[in-house]
Amino acid sequence: MREWTREERYRVLYSADEISDLHDRNAQSIYRQKFHVQPVTGLSSDPNGFIYHQGIWHLYYQWCPWGAVHGLKYWYHVTSEDLVHWKNAGVGLKPDTFYDNRGTHSGSGYSDGDDMYLFYTGNHRDDDWVRTPYTCVAKLDEEGNAVKLPEPIFGPRDDYSEHQRDPKIVYVPDKKKYYIFIGAQNLDLKGRALIYESDSLLEGWKFAGELKVPGFENFGGMWECPCIVHISGKDVLIFSPQYTKLPGRAESTNHNVYFIGKMDYDTLTFTPDGGYHYLDYGFDFYAAQFAANVGDPDKAILIGWIGLPDNHYPTEEEDWEGSMSLPREVRLVGDHLVQSPAAAFEQLLGDEVPADGKLPDVCDMAIQVPEGAFDLKLFTKADGSGGFSVHYDEAEKKLVVDKTGLTKRFNQNVGEVLEIPLSEGLADIRVIIDSCSVEMFINGGAVTFTSHVYPVADEHNYVVTEGAAVKIRELKPSVKDDFVV
Repeated sequence: MREWTREERYRVLYSADEISDLHDRNAQSIYRQKFHVQPVTGLSSDPNGFIYHQGIWHLYYQWCPWGAVHGLKYWYHVTSEDLVHWKNAGVGLKPDTFYDNRGTHSGSGYSDGDDMYLFYTGNHRDDDWVRTPYTCVAKLDEEGNAVKLPEPIFGPRDDYSEHQRDPKIVYVPDKKKYYIFIGAQNLDLKGRALIYESDSLLEGWKFAGELKVPGFENFGGMWECPCIVHISGKDVLIFSPQYTKLPGRAESTNHNVYFIGKMDYDTLTFTPDGGYHYLDYGFDFYAAQFAANVGDPDKAILIGWIGLPDNHYPTEEEDWEGSMSLPREVRLVGDHLVQSPAAAFEQLLGDEVPADGKLPDVCDMAIQVPEGAFDLKLFTKADGSGGFSVHYDEAEKKLVVDKTGLTKRFNQNVGEVLEIPLSEGLADIRVIIDSCSVEMFINGGAVTFTSHVYPVADEHNYVVTEGAAVKIRELKPSVKDDFVV
């Protein structure tokens, strides 16, 4: 694995010519995705500024242009009319002011009539590399360029650690106020979310207090990417707790969870109806964000990063890494969320192919599961050996996913086997395979599981329990891997 110097990681991009050759090399990778948003070059991580504005879906992602390394972060911009066909639009935010001299870090978008705003964390570091995070705002002009406000709307609080970032802005009509949720860490190294409020979108912001989630005062060491939406009469709070191990997550210390409950803005208290749920059970899913301005009281739109902080993936050798998950429609059913690919994804479904054990490079596999124990092995060799194994244990009502059979193994220290409890049993699995990812929607999307995979030439077969009804369809490409900077 390449060792990067600080100077290399935090180099400023002055011209597209500096990375055109890198794009050409990256684009030749056999692992370039066909229908997932991916970095134009280098590294992509957190989704940002996800919003529906004047008929267009806007999505940004954290981008380091130089290679598969976390360094100087930009926001890269992609757009879509249907959440499925995505176009590269170029750099959305660049670190070019005092307040963001070492990176434009994660944040959210807000639509206000004809105007669209981006709220983000300006990552400032002084000559001694001491960090100061600022909450900053940019407004899109008529040409779609982000014009930054000259000053941050607020700076950090001294009574918390330097980890204060990822502003999520919401407007609460009943209060006639704007609120910003900030992921944070207190001085005891406990994860928190801070809340700021204002009567005005761009001024008058003041610290309202700390978000209280009763029973979860010691839950993780940092809460990244807090986000809240209202669906079908309930509030849904998601965030990514770090620096902690959680049940069923092997050695990982980075997670994505959600709570269903009620948010009280008078007391700044989110009262959960029960415990937390995993937003996705997979090896690689993090920093999820709900889109703003969806306009449907019974549905939210969610997207996450297929990757985890501090993890490493085989395409690092090719100087690129990461992609976004499929955008997902999210609905509330009983006491849990149900996720499904955005409706327009069905437009990508192509011809049905024989269910004969051959696995296309990209495909949609729908499986009706017979009663009893069940096994599915993806990416096996021709003789059925190896692969990405999915086993259902009927007696214990759990699904066990094991990727140790793949030729290209990675992040072994974090864990290669995960379990999913299925209290109601297993009825169906939808498996969506792209060049380097698998997304499984289990029991109609009541549970999801996302993972990177990097199959080699002889790993394009599958084995499934006899009696399972399998339908495989080809998928058409929907992302433009154009060089736009």
